Amino acid sequence: MTAQLPQVIHTYQHHILDSTRWQRYQPRADDIVITTSPKAGTTWMQEIVRQLIFSGQPDAPERHAVALWQVSLWLEQRTFPVDEVLNQLEAQQHRRFIKSHLPADALPFFPQVKYIVVGRDARDVAMSLWNHYAEFTDAYRERLNKFPGSDGSLLPPPPADFHTFWRAWITRGRFAWEREGYPFQGHLYHIQSWWNFRQLPNILFVHYNDLKTNLADELRRIADFLTIPLADAQLPAITQAVTLDAMREREAQLNPAMQEIWTEGAKTFFFKGTNGRWKDLLSDAELGLYTEKAAHLLTPDCRAWLEQGRVAIES
Repeated sequence: MTAQLPQVIHTYQHHILDSTRWQRYQPRADDIVITTSPKAGTTWMQEIVRQLIFSGQPDAPERHAVALWQVSLWLEQRTFPVDEVLNQLEAQQHRRFIKSHLPADALPFFPQVKYIVVGRDARDVAMSLWNHYAEFTDAYRERLNKFPGSDGSLLPPPPADFHTFWRAWITRGRFAWEREGYPFQGHLYHIQSWWNFRQLPNILFVHYNDLKTNLADELRRIADFLTIPLADAQLPAITQAVTLDAMREREAQLNPAMQEIWTEGAKTFFFKGTNGRWKDLLSDAELGLYTEKAAHLLTPDCRAWLEQGRVAIES
């Protein structure tokens, strides 16, 4: 049995996360929080929400001329001083949409805030996360390690190959209460923590697969959830703005820090955006590690949705 509302019971602190920073968050009645585990579709959803919010304001600089990370702030990120981030958040005059990688038991929950939870098959997440991790520059990894976890642990250099990364990621937790996700955080744990509260009216689940296969319908569903009017005539411009190529080009121009973080900048960050590449890489034994972990950590309905998207819960 779960509580009626999510409750904070865990603190996440490692090389980039500090969940205690949310203790100073003052919600506004129309705030939006986008929460995913890393590489499950965070940036894509941030850009979708940005385009929806500014769809009626074509000349707003925040729509195209400002880097996404400056419009949609990441509160628990430790690499920027918390006072600076909170001041930026307070100064925003547009509808705020905040990024988070925290599960439901580490993120303060407010009934007046809208939460969008994005899910993606764990095997696809692992492929994307490996590329993300393996392409960190040495300078950026050194910068991250100025912020050790609460246990003193640092972000290790990436292993020599994806298979080594996969075995650690799917079998070992970074935190004592997790059982997968090393050296970052649990992907399965994150989605199940939110799935337990999926009936709450201010939580919307969106699947990466559904965005890829039926973007127009998902845009309408997200707009309805956020009570943002969306005319059919607006869909083509929004759809174009949230393509991978458009996002890569825009962020490459507006965010030079990407070149400092990844060896190929925005090209590395956005990478392919495709699913199913794991089918050609993971052996039956390696896939068995996922099957065992998913059966242990996910309820059957959550697992079906995470692997298949809306079709799993609508059929």
